[in-house]
Amino acid sequence: MHHAVRLPDLLRAWRATAGKESQSGKPLPQKEVAQRMAVSERWYRSLESDAGVPLTPEVLNRLATALTLGTDERLALFGHVYVNGGHGSVPAPKEQDAAQVALARWFTAQEHLATYRVDHAWNVVGHSETMATWFPWVLEPGANLLRWALTTPAAREQLADWPMHAAAYLSQLRFSLATSPHHEQLSTLLDELLEDPECRALWEREPRVLAYRQGHVFKLRLPHVSDEDIIVTSQILLPAYQPEIRHVLLLPL
Repeated sequence: MHHAVRLPDLLRAWRATAGKESQSGKPLPQKEVAQRMAVSERWYRSLESDAGVPLTPEVLNRLATALTLGTDERLALFGHVYVNGGHGSVPAPKEQDAAQVALARWFTAQEHLATYRVDHAWNVVGHSETMATWFPWVLEPGANLLRWALTTPAAREQLADWPMHAAAYLSQLRFSLATSPHHEQLSTLLDELLEDPECRALWEREPRVLAYRQGHVFKLRLPHVSDEDIIVTSQILLPAYQPEIRHVLLLPL
């Protein structure tokens, strides 16, 4: 099953959220969104019906303001329109290779920290020795962060307040699908994750999108590393010209 996150679906979900925030209890009417944007209701209906309405950065800003979107939602909106519209820039293969070598060298210098790199489908493509000590699963062939975090008993034990983590990871996956709706690996991964009843319930509960968990503070239970819980903050680095790779450092507090 293909799980592309379509722009009309996002807009309807965001209208519903905006309605809740205004305490009306009902989705924000299309007419009101159109009025806030200073466009016709017909124009906005066409946008929600996926009629291929052209969207400029100025119009996207008005749309985001009308729906009272936060930072993550704005990133999802602009990413959906511009990354998928062919406006993204991809470096030449030689530039990619050089960037990967430089990043690998940088991460080698951070071996005392728990660090890892994942691609757009959340596959682990690199990690420090400390990360492997904390989380040996990264050494397994095909290691995938979301698959581990959302489907394994170990994750439920090691990630304190697992439901909170699960909801956040699913929201990040929704963001990835929104900005890359035709990414087969992401769609296949979601199919697998939704086989878990708890994950399905969290996925269907609210259509939240989350771009990154920058600066997020959370608790880890790693008895093979420490008798006490380890509190860390996540710091995320996004290399220029390689937005499909994210580098995460777990910094102990």
